[in-house]
Amino acid sequence: MYGSKPVNLAKQQGVSLSGLIFLLAIITFIAMFAMKVFPTFLEYRAVQAGIVSAKKVEGTVRDIQLSFDKHANINRIESIKGTDLIITKDTGETQVAFAYTARIPLITNVTLLIDYAGTTDPSGKIPEKPAEPIR
Repeated sequence: MYGSKPVNLAKQQGVSLSGLIFLLAIITFIAMFAMKVFPTFLEYRAVQAGIVSAKKVEGTVRDIQLSFDKHANINRIESIKGTDLIITKDTGETQVAFAYTARIPLITNVTLLIDYAGTTDPSGKIPEKPAEPIR
């Protein structure tokens, strides 16, 4: 073997099997986390679009709620209903806002809570939901 060079085992490079398994475990954990969180983010974006379309109704509070419920039914929004919206008319223009918490079960008894909120108010301030009347 005239053209071959001797192999020095101390200078070999690459990933060991245990290193590869560890890297794959980390990538799998991140992928599982993303697959559980991403749908709630998509639903949040659909809720934002829903309050914008509901605001365009320019009707009564019930008309805005029904408009949002129709949008929610089409886009499979299950975290919030039209009755959960915060509808105000402080400056003469109707503003619609929402706030809710998404509960995402991760592993057995570990749950991730994400607070989502949004408004059509240009100032970005979300008003407090008025207390329900006692019946």
